[in-house]
Amino acid sequence: MSTGILLSVVIPFYNEREVLPECLKRVAAVLAGLDGKTEILFVDDGSRDGGGDFLLTQHLSGIDLRLIRLSRNFGKEAAMTAGIEHARGDALVILDADLQDPPELMPDMIARWRQGCDVVLMKRRSRAGESAFKRLSAHVFYRLLKRACGFHVPEDVGDFRLLSRKAVDSLKSLGESNRYMKGLFAWVGLPVAVILYDRAPRHAGCSKWNYLSLMRLAWDGVTSFTTLPLRLSMLAGVVAALLGSLFGAWIVGKAIVFGDPVQGYPSLMAIITFLGGVQLMALGIVGEYVGKTYMESKRRPVYVIDFQTRTCDGEVWGQ
Repeated sequence: MSTGILLSVVIPFYNEREVLPECLKRVAAVLAGLDGKTEILFVDDGSRDGGGDFLLTQHLSGIDLRLIRLSRNFGKEAAMTAGIEHARGDALVILDADLQDPPELMPDMIARWRQGCDVVLMKRRSRAGESAFKRLSAHVFYRLLKRACGFHVPEDVGDFRLLSRKAVDSLKSLGESNRYMKGLFAWVGLPVAVILYDRAPRHAGCSKWNYLSLMRLAWDGVTSFTTLPLRLSMLAGVVAALLGSLFGAWIVGKAIVFGDPVQGYPSLMAIITFLGGVQLMALGIVGEYVGKTYMESKRRPVYVIDFQTRTCDGEVWGQ
């Protein structure tokens, strides 16, 4: 980097006290080998294990170390938003604190940015330390989302990426409060470069994501960027109505030809149950979109900051 360029590294975390010392050490070592100004911006998403307090005691020579502590756990999407909105760099790298994404690849990312790319995506070639089911479900989800959305959503790409100031400013202009960041990153567009890498296991601790939270995030991603579920529910209603009409015509025809004493209770209950299920499913999907509209209409902030500090060469500022 040239001397006048500022690089920001945004690291959101939640209850990652075990891995923060190594994370800070490795990121600082990479930044120390770069020319130009650098800053590390940690975003504490309401941790309760003392991770933020640990960072308050750290000082780095020549690197601006900043900490933003949110008032509670707002979720990773909100923590990333806080980091993006407060980073000052001409380029910004988003990095998870668990070190599954190696910070040593940042020089390669910067080199691609210097070639004119506004977004440098880090695509996972392998995912060590993850179960076969999780790898398969992620593989399927990324491809379904790509087909459902009206724009290209990169496959097998997480939050580990570099954004230019132009891309950051574009993201900051988006005012929605229900944020699925992978979709927002893709929606912005701009020139993209892709670097393949092998994802490592967690350095320490355990993941804060379970399958239920991942499914919730995936559903948010689908409903935030496409109306496909509404269209599928309408299609299910059309198919159910068509099948019901055909079955009704068959019942009437059978009664005319063969007569029909008082029978048909099982088939009647089957039809009612089927139609009731389709209606409830469609109502639930519509309710999901109405709920998102309701939440957006409140215009609540995505996050609330408890306090933020800045440390550079041993001096500390807080607010």
